[in-house]
Formats: sequence, C-alpha cells, structure tokens
Amino acid sequence: MSFGADNLHPYTQLGRSGLVVYGLGLGTMQLGWSVDEAGSHAVLDAEAGGNFIDTADCYSSWAARMGGPSNAGGVSEEIIGRWLASRKNRDEMVVATKVRAAMGEGFSQGRNTRHQREGLSRQWIMRACEDSLRRLGVDHIDLYQTHFIDPFVPIEETMSALTDLVRAGKVRYLGCSNYSAWRLAEALWASDTHGLESFVSIQPEYSLLDPIRSAVEMELAPMCTHYGIGMVPYSPLGGGLLTGKYRRGEALPDSVRADENERVRFSDRNFDIIETLVAVAAECDQTPAQAAVNWLRSKPWVSSPIIGANTAEQLRETMAGIDKALTADAIARLDDASSFRRHRAAREQ
Repeated sequence: MSFGADNLHPYTQLGRSGLVVYGLGLGTMQLGWSVDEAGSHAVLDAEAGGNFIDTADCYSSWAARMGGPSNAGGVSEEIIGRWLASRKNRDEMVVATKVRAAMGEGFSQGRNTRHQREGLSRQWIMRACEDSLRRLGVDHIDLYQTHFIDPFVPIEETMSALTDLVRAGKVRYLGCSNYSAWRLAEALWASDTHGLESFVSIQPEYSLLDPIRSAVEMELAPMCTHYGIGMVPYSPLGGGLLTGKYRRGEALPDSVRADENERVRFSDRNFDIIETLVAVAAECDQTPAQAAVNWLRSKPWVSSPIIGANTAEQLRETMAGIDKALTADAIARLDDASSFRRHRAAREQ
C-alpha cells in the first residue's frame, strides 16, 4: 500500500508486511564492477534521499568475464558496508541482500563442493548470512532474499533455515527473487503448513519490454495481489533500453550492457514500445526513464522498482520523477503499446 491517495507518496508498505520502503530502490550490482568505490559512494549518497538498498552476496563475481575487475563476489556488500559505517546512517536505511549463487573463486576452479559454496541448504544459508552480515558490517539484514530457486533442496529446509535467522534477530523479513508463481505458492504453502516465516516480497525482472511484461502479469502479479506479496521488480529500464539512449537503426551507446542488449532485447516490437515511451514521456514532461518507472509504479501490485545507476546524476534524475504522475491516458497508451494479450492474438491469427 502507498501512504497517500495516489502513487506520488514516496514511501510504501512492502506487501502486507510492516516493512516500509522508499518508492524506488537502488540496485547495486554495478558497485565495484562498472563503478569504482568513490563513484559507488556518490551513488549511495544520492540514494540516501530514499532508504532502500538492494544487493546480493555474489555481486559482482561475473565482472571479469565482462571486462571488469576480478572478484569472487561480496564486493558490492563490502562497499555498502564501508559506506554505512562512514555515513553512520544504518538505522535510516533498509538493506536487502540475497543468498543462493556460487561464491568464491575456488568454486569455479572445482575445488569446492556444491553444498559448501552455493544453494539454499541450511548449511549454506547459515554460512552465507554470517558472511553477508560481516561484509555489510551490520547486526541484521532487513530483507533477506533467496536469489533464485534451488531444485536440489526441499523448500521446507530452506524456509526452516530462514525462519531460524529471523528468530535469531539476524534477519527481519524474507523475500525471494526470480521465482515463478507456482514456486512462490509452494514456499507460502510450506511456511503456512509448518508454522514458518513466509516470504513477504518477490523480485522479478519486470518492465514494459516484450516478453518480460507477459511473464509477470499472466500469473505472478495476480498472485501477489491475492496474497499480499510486495513486488520489487528489477531491471525496470530493461538494461537501459527504456532510458531513450537506444534508438532504432542507430549505433549502440557506450555501455557495458550494450552488446547484451543487442543480443537479447533488440526486436522491432521493443523498438515500437521505446518510441511510444519517448513520445509519452515528452508529453508528460518526464524523461523516458522516469516514465518507464512511473508506469511500473502505477501498477497496484508493485511496491518499489529497483533501479541501477552508474553515476549519482543518473540516479538523481530518475528519482526526481517520483513526484510526477503519468496521466491515465499516458498509462493506457503504454499499456497498449506493450500489450501481450493483443500481441499474442496477432501471432495466433
């Protein structure tokens, strides 16, 4: 729920939980990857106008594969920890992190067995949580999220271990990321059946782009609405496609994600969506990024989109749009431009 008559109020309740977050969260996988420590602190200072920081233990262990500095994960958490210590603002911030991915350079070299360095077993969750607490320099994590499913571990074991962390005071609330609706339902059922703590939020990839929107709205969005699960979607700008810097037939912008975007997200349909977004944003006196985020914030099942930024200026610009509402006509035009139902019917004809 939002604490106001519309989506202009900057703070929102995360689902039905007692956790209150700013209407835009800061995603931090770029910290220590495409942004150095000084730049990371500047970005975090810009987010301090809000309160919601989202990271993961593995950020950014893939950096070396994409031309960045080598690390074994944990770098983003460490940078955030040093920033929290230097600013002395821990109690003002909602810190979210994740567990599941492989950690440590030795893992990729085959020196560690699976259960020792990744997954959602009790053994790894307990160790990973302690490691995250240490790197962040905090005594509790506000929102601890399973990064993606672990098909090798019973959901009851995972939820039991997470429950123990909550009851020990090391974690306040539980969330999940990249779960399908049926996986989320399985977790909620296990928690209810066995008297365990439940997920209060889910973090899917969600934006105007095709086919991302349909993947969320077909099943996950109705489920979140019915069960009161807060949605904190990541990549609301589609890897940068919805910022307006990508245009049909033009050269790629200077971005670490440009090649990935060309390979994964480029399509005539997505460029149609981008062109509608650019036009709607201009009419509403917003940037394309602001309009893309505000389209998401207009959805009642969305609590707080997670946005990334490589500079403080980028983040401030996007956050400046939080007090601007899209018109009903603008929302309808964006809905129509990215309508998966209309698109699906056209394919079937």
